[in-house]
Amino acid sequence: MKFYQTVAVLVALLIFAVPGRSPGAALDDLVAEALRVNPEIKASAARWEMFTQKARQAGSLDDPMLMVGIDSGLIRDPFEFRGDPATAKVIGISQMVPFFGKRALAREAATHEAAATRWEVEERKLELAAMVKETWYQLYLVDRSLTILDRSIANLDDLARFTEAMYGVGQIRQADVLRTQVERSKMEEMRLTLRQQRRSLEIGLNTLLARPTVTEVAVVGEVELTPVSVDTAMLERLAEEKRPLLRALAARIDKARTERVLADREFYPDFTLSFEYMQREPSMDDPGDDMYNASLSFNLPVQRERRHAMVAESEAAQRMAAEELNMTRNTIRQAIADLLAQLERDRRMAGLYREGILPQAGAALESALAAYRAGKGEFMQVLDSRMALFKVENDYYKAVAEHQMELARLEATVGAPLPVQ
Repeated sequence: MKFYQTVAVLVALLIFAVPGRSPGAALDDLVAEALRVNPEIKASAARWEMFTQKARQAGSLDDPMLMVGIDSGLIRDPFEFRGDPATAKVIGISQMVPFFGKRALAREAATHEAAATRWEVEERKLELAAMVKETWYQLYLVDRSLTILDRSIANLDDLARFTEAMYGVGQIRQADVLRTQVERSKMEEMRLTLRQQRRSLEIGLNTLLARPTVTEVAVVGEVELTPVSVDTAMLERLAEEKRPLLRALAARIDKARTERVLADREFYPDFTLSFEYMQREPSMDDPGDDMYNASLSFNLPVQRERRHAMVAESEAAQRMAAEELNMTRNTIRQAIADLLAQLERDRRMAGLYREGILPQAGAALESALAAYRAGKGEFMQVLDSRMALFKVENDYYKAVAEHQMELARLEATVGAPLPVQ
């Protein structure tokens, strides 16, 4: 029993010899860079600025109208202003004024739209950060798989040399030598596939960071599981407070509610104020006193069907936004519950591999090798043990990578970093 314990410790040291460290600062720097330079984020920010400027315009008065002209001019002498006492040079100004409250409501609706756009920018930032993290942890898994594969190929090469030597003295069959070569060729094929996957992930990460696609990404170091202490109810409350998408939808509800009030105001008329000054010249016995006109006009809101349709449209928009908010809340609750279950599964799985299966698989391989070299074991048992250890090591790193990717998705779902233990 002491032998197996010793082997288990040696295997653990082999696998975890590199001090475990979180990608921490490196990953945070990549996320910050992506948020700073990603073109889609810049476009979203520009869209927010566009709607902010629209809100500044909304509710403004139309430009006043300036009028100049000649009143009661003579056709036979158009520019003779003394020929008739009624002839006058006129200058006037008019201004359309919406019914009380319409301007403020229009500005308020546009402000709510700008607020919704702002929260959509924050939502896109969350999605981008999650994409960078997921790509990073996928790179981590590929890098760890390549490391394991390189070590396994080196071990197979040692085993191949041993089997060839044993075959040369007639102690094993040729089939054992050929089987080793076949397994090595399969691993070479796997290495080619992993290198292609890594290149694709590099291209994806560089695209998110707006870098040239040929930029090399350094090998990702060891990653430890991030311990979190959360429950469903806590995360649902956190999402309600922090998730930008919920705030964007709430702003759209406020916009629709404001537009509903504005639609009611459309049943009231808008006004136009006008003033004209008429300058007259003396003519015959008329002293040519100057005159003015002042008037107030307004439209007649008699097109009731169109205005009732505006009210119905705003009510439908309000119901739609409210149901979209409810639907999003349901989707978030479902995602939280599902991701928490996956997170717990991968945490337990990684612990099981690290504390039990990996040492056991390593001990099994060492035992099979020792028996085979002593002439008491079968070659196939050695090869199967070697492949089993390779698979178990790869499964361990897969559980770690998936745990961290699910954590990134959960943070994006909630809208904020999760409290750690």
